[in-house]
Order: sequence, then structure tokens, then C-alpha cells
Amino acid sequence: MATILVFNGPNLNLLGTREPQVYGSATLADVEQLCRDAATGLGVQVQCRQSNHEGVLIDWIHEAGREHAAGRVIGVVLNAGAYTHTSVALHDAIKGAGVPVIEVHISNVHAREAFRHHSYLSPVASGIVVGFGIHGYALAMEGLVARRAPG
Repeated sequence: MATILVFNGPNLNLLGTREPQVYGSATLADVEQLCRDAATGLGVQVQCRQSNHEGVLIDWIHEAGREHAAGRVIGVVLNAGAYTHTSVALHDAIKGAGVPVIEVHISNVHAREAFRHHSYLSPVASGIVVGFGIHGYALAMEGLVARRAPG
């Protein structure tokens, strides 16, 4: 069975307590359960990971590229947190790995501080889901499965 990888970046381990007026009250465990439930409905497997370290996220993207090339991974759902707005290295990893990546943001980053309006990841992402709360993860997973489906 094919797999979708869900990668969460810095500070997403603080979901539920960090700025609940922006990110809501759901925890990272809630996000992961939502992803498991979505995977069941989509007939795929899901693996969820979180790291506060840019290099770890890059290594995971490289790994995902290899697994995608081998036909075991459909793609990646990536909430890179603040690295979205700062990381040329993640941009290059996504561009080089050859795996479809859906960029996800819980909040509407375009309605927030100006520095959050620019994404280094969007130009190399297969799609972007912004502002749907944690439900955006399920939407991104649905998108990966739909873009894989024939016709």
C-alpha cells in the first residue's frame, strides 16, 4: 500500500498551547490522528514526523524522494512552519528530490505579518493549502491521492 509522509517543522510540537487564537486548540497528536483517519478513508498509509531542525527536514525530503522513485511514497504533506519563509535549503531539497510536496499552513499566512507572505517553498510545491486549520492536512492528502489517480 502506498504511503503519504506528513512532515511538521519547528514549533508545531507546541500546537494546542502556542497562540491558540491563531492555530486553534488542536494538538500535534490531534493532527496526526486526523491524518491517520484521512489515510484510512483514502486507502493509503501515513507516516507523521515532526522536527524543529532544518537539516532533519531536508534529510526526510531526500528520503521521500528515494521512496517516491521506488514507488512506495505518493508524496509529502509539509508544514515547514517558519522555515517556509526562510529556507532556501528546503526549497532546494524539494526541487531536487523529485517527490510531490503539498505545502500546508494552518493559518492564513497572507492575513498575518508581512514576512509570512513570502514562501521559498511555494515555487517548488505541487500544491498549497492555506488557512483551513488542521483540516488542511486532510485536504493536502486528498490532493496527493487525486493527482496520482489516472484520468
